[in-house]
Amino acid sequence: MSKPVKKLIREELTRRFDGVEELAVVSLTGVDATTTNEVRARLHEKEIRVTVVKNALARQAFEALGMKGAGDLLEGPSAVAYGADSVVTVVRELLEIGRDAPNLTVKAAYMGGRAFRSDEIEALSKYPTRDEAVCQVVTCVLSAGASLAACLLGPAGEIAGVLKAIEDKQGASEDTEAESMAQTA
Repeated sequence: MSKPVKKLIREELTRRFDGVEELAVVSLTGVDATTTNEVRARLHEKEIRVTVVKNALARQAFEALGMKGAGDLLEGPSAVAYGADSVVTVVRELLEIGRDAPNLTVKAAYMGGRAFRSDEIEALSKYPTRDEAVCQVVTCVLSAGASLAACLLGPAGEIAGVLKAIEDKQGASEDTEAESMAQTA
């Protein structure tokens, strides 16, 4: 491949990966064309893109974008999957698809400046996505608030119940006094 062609490809990869901070490295070796198209269609539905890359040019593009650690993950024939709301979603979807297409393997992932190798991919898929983490935090905050409200309202409710019982008892004794006075008169 000539230097001008390599330069064009590197510039295209840099443009394509601009703004990408998280990605997964996938091996499509042994996956036939029909299955590859089905995989791409399934990923497209989830807003996940897949780009087959030449490792050396992709490393240079990642380095230009400040993601040197991502370039270190590229070994052998590779494709880069990115998009969706986080790399956790990408990895989950790729692992799900990998059950139907056993030759598709997730080799590595890059998230938050950290590289996840093949032995850590399953653990990464169990991480909460950003939305799931926000929901967990909100649930924790709301449950603490609900517990506090229950602690404050519980004793107040008991006091109100006791006062109501006293009021009812006094009202009943006043009614009994009024009836006994009416009978004597």
